[in-house]
Amino acid sequence: MSTNVPSASAFTRYAQAYDAMRRRLIPCFDDLYGAALRLIDDWKTREDFRVLDLGAGTGLFSAMILERFPKVRLHLIDASSGMLDQAKERFRGNSSVTFGIRDMATSNLDGPWDVIVSALAIHHIDDHAKQSLFARVAASLEPGGLFVNAEQVRGPTPEAEDRYVRFWHADIRAAGVSEEEIAGAAERMAFDRCASVEAQLAWMRAAGLHDVDCSFKSWRFAVLSGRRA
Repeated sequence: MSTNVPSASAFTRYAQAYDAMRRRLIPCFDDLYGAALRLIDDWKTREDFRVLDLGAGTGLFSAMILERFPKVRLHLIDASSGMLDQAKERFRGNSSVTFGIRDMATSNLDGPWDVIVSALAIHHIDDHAKQSLFARVAASLEPGGLFVNAEQVRGPTPEAEDRYVRFWHADIRAAGVSEEEIAGAAERMAFDRCASVEAQLAWMRAAGLHDVDCSFKSWRFAVLSGRRA
């Protein structure tokens, strides 16, 4: 799969309930997003910086960014019109937030942007498309700009991948996630094209990003980041 377009309809069907499901299906939700926000806070050079959110969905991550940094200007892109409809409702009346229906796997990212972020979206595109995207991210950042990707990753070995899946199922069932919700997650995860942390850090470096790091990881969830030199 070279783009995330085939998955757009699957996500559109779940758009209205997606935020609540995401919290229930990510055992480390607060730590994952918290680490991503802390990286932005550490980088911040001024108050009114410009952010592009890739595969923004309902705008959950963008809303967290706006709450932490009220003067930020945000542009959200996603291939699912249903998801973006939820995001538009979330940010209704806020002129500092704009939107575009666009497939991040192939689209021009415009810019330049001070910060480019993504949360649990880039794993929907294949490895070749990830490498292309990282190159376009690097090219679309301002010098010194920051890329932060809160992501679902593949284990570095088949044994680790099996462990990640088993632990995830155990954790979400212990948290009370229903079998119906798990089945819905499985439908969406059929489109997943996860890559290991090691592979993605190498691709980010090859794209021209520096200070590349995995600053947070909890089994299958990780925060990857890099800056344009």
